[in-house]
Amino acid sequence: MRAVVLLTLVLAVPGLAPASTWELDPAHTGVQFAIRHLMVSTVRGRFGDVRGTVTLDDADPTRSSVTATIATASIDTGNAKRDAHLREPDFFDARRYPTITFVSKRVAAAGDGKWTVVGDLTLHGVTKEIALEVEGSPVPTSDPNGKPKLGGVATAKVKRSDFGITWNKPLDAGGVVLGNDVSVTIDVELNPKEQ
Repeated sequence: MRAVVLLTLVLAVPGLAPASTWELDPAHTGVQFAIRHLMVSTVRGRFGDVRGTVTLDDADPTRSSVTATIATASIDTGNAKRDAHLREPDFFDARRYPTITFVSKRVAAAGDGKWTVVGDLTLHGVTKEIALEVEGSPVPTSDPNGKPKLGGVATAKVKRSDFGITWNKPLDAGGVVLGNDVSVTIDVELNPKEQ
C-alpha cells in the first residue's frame, strides 16, 4: 500500500535516467490507520515494518510501477493487549497472513504534484483494487551526506469487510464496537537503489 506514495513523488522529478529504481526508507516510512471505536472516538495505529520499490519511467511517469510489503505482525496501536488481539484470527490473523502487499496497476496525474495510483491490495488473503491519492515533492532533496531523497504522503479509505475482517460486537445503545471504514495514511521517504 504504502510504496505507492513513493512512486508518485518520483514521477515528476526531472533529470533522472529514463528508468530509475527507488527504495522505501523503512526508518522514515510509516503506514498509519484510523478507525471509529464505540461510535464515539477514533483508534489510531501504525505498521512499523514496511518495504517497497518504485521503478520510475522518467519519460512517461504513468508507466512507472510500485510494489510494497508490510509485515502484518508489526501492527502497533500503543496497547499491547489490543495489538495481540489484532494479530489473532478475529482480525489480521498474522500467522496465516504474515504480509500485506500492494502492487500498482496504473498511475494518473491528478493535479500539480498530485497523482492517483491504482493497484491491488492483498490483505487477510483477499485481493482488492484500491486507489491511493498521492501528494509529493516534485524535486529531490539531499540529506546531510548529499544523498538524494524523495518523499510524500498517500491516503486511501478501505472497508475492512471487503477483506474478510468482520469481527464486531453490538452495543446496548445501538451501533457496534468498530466501524467498517478505515482511513489509511502513508508517509514515504525514498532512497535511490544502490547498484
